[in-house]
Amino acid sequence: MNHVVVVGAGLAGVRSVEALRARGYRGRVTLIGEEAHRPYDRPPLSKAVLLGELDSTVVDSDLGALDVDLRTNVSAKGLREGALETTEGELEYDGLVIATGATPVRLRGEGAQHVLRTIDDSLALRAALVPECRVAIVGAGWIGAEVATAARRAGCEVTVVEAAESPLAVALGPEVGARTASWYAEAGIDLRLGTMVGSIDPGGLTMMDGSWIPADVVVTGVGVRPNVAWLAGSDVEIDNGVLVDEHLRTSMEGVVAAGDCANWWSRRFGRRMRVEHWDTALNAPETAVATLLGQSAVYDPVPYFWSEQFGRMVQYAGHHDGGRLVLRGDPETDRKWAACWFTADDRLAAILTVDRPRDLVQGRRIVEGGQRVDVDRAIDPSIPLRDCL
Repeated sequence: MNHVVVVGAGLAGVRSVEALRARGYRGRVTLIGEEAHRPYDRPPLSKAVLLGELDSTVVDSDLGALDVDLRTNVSAKGLREGALETTEGELEYDGLVIATGATPVRLRGEGAQHVLRTIDDSLALRAALVPECRVAIVGAGWIGAEVATAARRAGCEVTVVEAAESPLAVALGPEVGARTASWYAEAGIDLRLGTMVGSIDPGGLTMMDGSWIPADVVVTGVGVRPNVAWLAGSDVEIDNGVLVDEHLRTSMEGVVAAGDCANWWSRRFGRRMRVEHWDTALNAPETAVATLLGQSAVYDPVPYFWSEQFGRMVQYAGHHDGGRLVLRGDPETDRKWAACWFTADDRLAAILTVDRPRDLVQGRRIVEGGQRVDVDRAIDPSIPLRDCL
C-alpha cells in the first residue's frame, strides 16, 4: 500500500492519519477537507466558543511530523475503485478512509437561520447573540439546550420550540427528557413543547398552527444527516450513513469508514449504530486504520456523550433502547441525579447522570463488563454503583 487518502479533515480524519503512522505505515497520506481550516474539535463550538471563552479549537496534532498532504477547500464528489473524484480532480489511492461526518438539517423558509456545525457557524452565531436580542431556537435537543444556555448568558430573550412533548425526547425518551424541562424555566427561557415550525421567515417563525414567533436570530438544531451523498452510484453501500461491519470495513475493497458517517455493527448491542459524538470520532479511526492495514481489530465501544447546559454537566454512556428505566435519586428534589436503563435480566444497558460524575464512571464500566446489578440497591443514590453488583 503506497497511498492512503483520508476524506474528511475533522477529528476522525486527523486521528486516522495519526493511527496510520502509529501503526507503522510509511507511505503517502493525503487528507482532504472541505473547510478552509486545519482539523479542529467540534464539541467546544456549542460550549466554550459560543460562550466567548475560545476562538479556536484546532486539534493539537503535528501534521508536519506526520508527513501528511493536507488539502483544504476540497470536497469529495464521487468514488470508484482506486480513484476518488474531488473538486480539484481525481486522486488515485490504495487505501481510503471515509470520515466525512454529517451536515445539519435546515428547515424550509426564506428567513435566515443559523446552524451549528463548523467553527465559522459558531463564531457567526456568537457575534449575533447580543443583549436583548430575540433568539428563537428550533429543537430542544443537546445542541438546542447548549445554544439556549449561551444565549441567556449573553443577555438574550430566548424562546425554544420543540415538536415533541419534552426536551431530549428522541435522545433519552419522554420520561427522562421531561425531567429537564424545568431547567429552561429556571434560566428564564420560554420553552414551547408540542409545537411544530411551519417555516422560517424574515423576522421569525411561522408555526404550523399559523401563530407567529418574532425573532432577530433563528437557530435550527433539529439534527444532522450523514454526509454521504457523494457516494451515490459507487460500490459503497449506504443506509443512514456508510454501512460497515464490526471492523469498520465497507462493502468496497480497500475502503473503511469512521466517525459520524459510519453505520457500524455492534456485537455488544446486537444492532447497527451510528453515533454522532466526539468519542466516536476520537476512537473509531484506530479500528478503521487497523482494518485497512490488514490487522485484526473490532470496534465495539460503549457509546459516551456529555453536554454542559444550564450550569449542569450531563453525561450518558450506553444504549438504552428497550431498557427498563430506573431513576437514581429524585430529580424533583435533588439537583444531582441519574437515570439507569436495565435489560430484562438486570444488566445495566445505559446510564445518564446529572452532576454525578462518579456514577458515570462506574456505570460505564458496568455496562462494559455486562454484570448483573442489584436494581433495588442501585435506586439508592447514597450507594456507589460498584457496590450494587
